[in-house]
Amino acid sequence: MTTAQSPKLYSFEMNSNAGKPRKLSDYKGKVVLVVNTASKCGLTPQYKGLEALYNKFKDKGFVVAAFPANEFGAQEPGTDADIKTFCELNYKTTFDLYSKIVVKGPGIHPLYAYLTKESPFPGEIGWNFAKFLVAKDGSVAARFDPKTEPEASALVAKVEELLK
Repeated sequence: MTTAQSPKLYSFEMNSNAGKPRKLSDYKGKVVLVVNTASKCGLTPQYKGLEALYNKFKDKGFVVAAFPANEFGAQEPGTDADIKTFCELNYKTTFDLYSKIVVKGPGIHPLYAYLTKESPFPGEIGWNFAKFLVAKDGSVAARFDPKTEPEASALVAKVEELLK
């Protein structure tokens, strides 16, 4: 399965929360945590942990790429502007926030089709805040369950390992 080992993540261009195209190849050489998010979920307080993790490692080449999605209980009903305002006001987020996308089922975005079907960690997204950790070379290095807190020791240890 050569696709899973290639830096396919870098082939995607996504829209930032402001609607501007952004190439994920901008992340070359960085460790990236890709996470699907929602503003009205029981796990929404994880935004705080995502921001803390980002701030702890951003100077070492770590980024968080958040992709809001509305597939689970319609828990992300807002517009991109609503989502940005919510995140900034409630959680003071400064990490990369993208436009809302589909992460499961009909209309699944190609990025999430890749992550859930072609990466070394296949399987549908089960809920909001599923996390994929991407190594500096663009390969998917780990996947964490939605209930895994961003500051959980296993996730932090993997980030530290990949940043070496």
